Amino acid sequence: MSSTALRHSGLEITSDNDQKYITSWISAGWTNDVMTYINLIYLGIITDRIPIVAMFTPSHIGGSVTPIPFGEVFDVPRLREALRRPILEWWEVKNNSSQEVDELGCWNVWEAVQYREHYPRRSVVPDILSLDISYTKAPSWPFWGSQEGHKDNLVPPLESPRNHVLLPPDEQLLCYDYLYYLCAQQPFEFNFDFSPAWRFVGQHMRWTPQLDNLVDQYARRAIGVPMKRLHQNGLASISDTGDFANWCGDVPITDCFAPLSVIARRIQEVKDELLDRMGIVVENVIMTSDERNETWWDGVRSEGWFQVDHTETVERYGAWYPVLIDAGIQSGGVGFVGTDRSTMSIMARRRVESWHNGVVRMIKWGRPSSDDH
Repeated sequence: MSSTALRHSGLEITSDNDQKYITSWISAGWTNDVMTYINLIYLGIITDRIPIVAMFTPSHIGGSVTPIPFGEVFDVPRLREALRRPILEWWEVKNNSSQEVDELGCWNVWEAVQYREHYPRRSVVPDILSLDISYTKAPSWPFWGSQEGHKDNLVPPLESPRNHVLLPPDEQLLCYDYLYYLCAQQPFEFNFDFSPAWRFVGQHMRWTPQLDNLVDQYARRAIGVPMKRLHQNGLASISDTGDFANWCGDVPITDCFAPLSVIARRIQEVKDELLDRMGIVVENVIMTSDERNETWWDGVRSEGWFQVDHTETVERYGAWYPVLIDAGIQSGGVGFVGTDRSTMSIMARRRVESWHNGVVRMIKWGRPSSDDH
């Protein structure tokens, strides 16, 4: 590591290490943060650098909740084996208990690709890692991130917030403020089958065995039968509303989102295709949702669908686990019905398709006739 980049001994990356690395921070809800780390690892592959992945931060469940390590959610040894490449977590690079502040020069991509915020993308991760970042605004045109070929276009770096140092982007530990919007060809590529980040990285990010077992317990408890695996004859559905209420504009919420009758039609389509294509009779449907209206849930139960019981999840396992268990259940069936434009639904859809060769549908919304077909 160059002497101007990381000056303290807390990091095991040193100047006599010829290996090159890449890292970035997260700054969104959990599912978007998963996508960001997928993009980071994929960029590491195409730049021949070792990704260093940080923790997940609790932006969606409250700032008082402790961050959770990436490796507590995803099976890192299995991912390394699938990719045949090394992947590091930040705790393997810098001791969690280290209070030493390490200085690092990074690229500011956020300010280069949008015009509303004139500063790097904000994230709590550098503070958690005791990193003092000096950012350099990236060019607005595509680039690989290395200084090579861009030296004539470098703008002066911003002063770091703690030690007020001015550092150009580091060459050994290449880092970015934010990679959620990274794409190979077009924005929001996770929606499409060709997505290279999903094909080469995302589909290989499996849940840890511990989380997988917990998901199985919750799925069996929801259904009330001692089955081995949900994906043998199960289907999961998501109805997301909370995150998108502001997108409805002048359309009343009751008209904006799909009613249970539309969800039921989509579920039946999936059941029919599974029977026709794979000879599978779907016996169980588990609904996951952020909906708090008990009348709506009464309707779910009247359809014969099951609900996950999270009344004791936080107390037993912590605040992270309701969303992690739901994501695991959503990915565990041979069928899936999700909400259009929901990143949680997009990721569940991708997992069901990749992991189980499953049948999927996405429900359109925005007005009463949005999902008419």
